[in-house]
Amino acid sequence: MDKLNVGIIGVGAMGKSHARVYSKMKNVKLIAVCDCNKEAVRNIADKYNTNYYLTYKDMLKKEKLDAVSVCVPTKLHKKAAIDVIRSNINVLVEKPIATSVQEAQEIIRESNKNNVKLMVGHIERFNPVVMELKRRIERNELGKIYKVHCVRLSPFPKRIVDVGVIVDLAIHEVDILQYLIKSKIKRIYAETAQRIHSTHEDLLIGTIRFENGILGVINANWLTPKKIRELTVTGEKGMFVANYLTQELHFYENEYLRNGSDYNGNFMNVIEGRMIKIKIKNQEPLANELQAFIMSILKNNLPPITGKEGLDALNIAHKFIESSKKNMVVVL
Repeated sequence: MDKLNVGIIGVGAMGKSHARVYSKMKNVKLIAVCDCNKEAVRNIADKYNTNYYLTYKDMLKKEKLDAVSVCVPTKLHKKAAIDVIRSNINVLVEKPIATSVQEAQEIIRESNKNNVKLMVGHIERFNPVVMELKRRIERNELGKIYKVHCVRLSPFPKRIVDVGVIVDLAIHEVDILQYLIKSKIKRIYAETAQRIHSTHEDLLIGTIRFENGILGVINANWLTPKKIRELTVTGEKGMFVANYLTQELHFYENEYLRNGSDYNGNFMNVIEGRMIKIKIKNQEPLANELQAFIMSILKNNLPPITGKEGLDALNIAHKFIESSKKNMVVVL
């Protein structure tokens, strides 16, 4: 199999993980890493036997790269991504794609102009529990879907200072909801609070109505001493509960419909039935994501998460912020 030469810009928490995964991939050669922290970048370079740079422009100029992961803070995404793109190198930008819709649009325009692949790192799409849930929804195992409820709670992350919990954390759920529901969002409403963060919101209760009538709730904060990542999808045939962290999926059936009861749209009932644990093979989402990115380059396919999809998720995240600030429902 052909190998691609890959570089990484930023070796903070996420950049270190990218380096670890790339170093194990058979179709990748980790050529170089870059960070302004000399000690940190040198340690990563030594660990994975690769080159290091203190400025990414030097790395782009001196190395022959096929792809680059941009893992710097969100406020730096636009400049770094565009510089990579203008060097005619394929790029994966960690989520969110940028700090603003305008910046995201600029990145997308440059990628189209230079004909390079742009992927956004919405990692939860590559979580095996989400992948299995999507397959079962598409097989109509829930029947008509009524509601989706997302819970994404964490202790406060001191490393994040440039964005709030909506753009950094809740955006995962915004992307997953659009990925699973496949219906446009009709309107949203958000209540937020700022309890610990110095400049941004750190608590969100957000509601969504999709055009097909499905309701969504996003409960996200940086105020919980236990990390929780859970997604519940409720429909006429029962309820799926997905745990992102343990990669466990449970189905709670509606006993009324288990034997194929035909209610003909005239009467519907809900009766507690069996709880079924669905077997899922655990996999690392980041490894799945980076492999998908590399394969899109090798096979010259559209990246599995395009710049447009990253833009859409960012736009909805900013609509939540707008709703909170204006204390009003935002119609899209």
